[in-house]
Amino acid sequence: MKKRATYYAFSGANTALTEVTTPIPTLHDGEILVNISYTTLCGSDLHTYCGLRNEPCPTILGHEIVGTIAEISARHSGLDVQGNKLQAGDLITWTVFASDPNSANYQPDTPQKNDRLYKYGHRKITEQDELHGGLATHIILRPHTCIRLLPKAISLRVAATINCAVATSAGAIRLAGTIAGKNVHVAGIGLLGLVTIAMCKELGASNIIASDVNPARLEMAKHFGASHTIYLSERENCALLQAITIDRFIDMSGSPDAMELGIETLGLHGRAILVGAVFHQRPTKIDAEQVIRKMLCIKGLHNYNYTDFSFAVDFIINNWRKYPFESLVEREFPLDEVNAAIDYALTHKPIRAGIYMDSSTAKR
Repeated sequence: MKKRATYYAFSGANTALTEVTTPIPTLHDGEILVNISYTTLCGSDLHTYCGLRNEPCPTILGHEIVGTIAEISARHSGLDVQGNKLQAGDLITWTVFASDPNSANYQPDTPQKNDRLYKYGHRKITEQDELHGGLATHIILRPHTCIRLLPKAISLRVAATINCAVATSAGAIRLAGTIAGKNVHVAGIGLLGLVTIAMCKELGASNIIASDVNPARLEMAKHFGASHTIYLSERENCALLQAITIDRFIDMSGSPDAMELGIETLGLHGRAILVGAVFHQRPTKIDAEQVIRKMLCIKGLHNYNYTDFSFAVDFIINNWRKYPFESLVEREFPLDEVNAAIDYALTHKPIRAGIYMDSSTAKR
């Protein structure tokens, strides 16, 4: 008898996810079967649930995932991206996408923008294509997925966030250029903002300014390395941005007001990296004259590349105990209570809610 997997299918906005049990298919060449250990609910999962993002339905939500290898197909290399041997029972993380390098428009610097992209947690369930999201007991990793071996001692609730929030933050840091000795302003203190602040701290930023409309989030920022915080309730609270030269602005909020302020207050040769605006909103206004006179650089980032992913893995391996990353998963739920987890996340707006597959992985 074939082994079976359980997943929770999302079929439409604001409707409860339904449990589905299915046989685990025979692996194709280059595939790896993973026992999911832990999944965190990303903001984009919640946006999809609420109808703010459109995904092909039915689908399996969840892409911030960590798990252990259950089976490796015969023609897989059996190695992670660094050449480490992989075997059953190994704890691994992987990119949220599989990008075919044989595609006509494939570019190594932006593999996430390939037209032949397989994106976990964002695909329609079909008879031929299941087990591709995190709200499940198992997932099948397709060929051209970048995989990294993880130490078994790492916290699962922290490791689950590597392949989305942490890697995206790493991409923002890469685009920002030199951080050491610079004054950095990070807007939007969710998981992305907190990770970015910690990375800036480790990279030797001179001052790290965190801005948000939530005082509790600003208090969190201090524990991740922020030297200054700005409560954006009123414009007069932003005097600090005028008092010192801001070299780097990284927006994780997606707020046009925050982006306009951040770009406006950049100094000469400043760089702005825009990451958070991945939903429909009013156009952001930019003073082109000031962009020209200050010789500013403004870049956008969507997802991340392989270099960013490996930087993120190394950063968490080296620093997950140094900063209070574990506390950012504010409540955990077993997989069979996934609808309660979504309700909690929407009502209480934690940094993250966590989903564990069995009691042995909870709070690990």
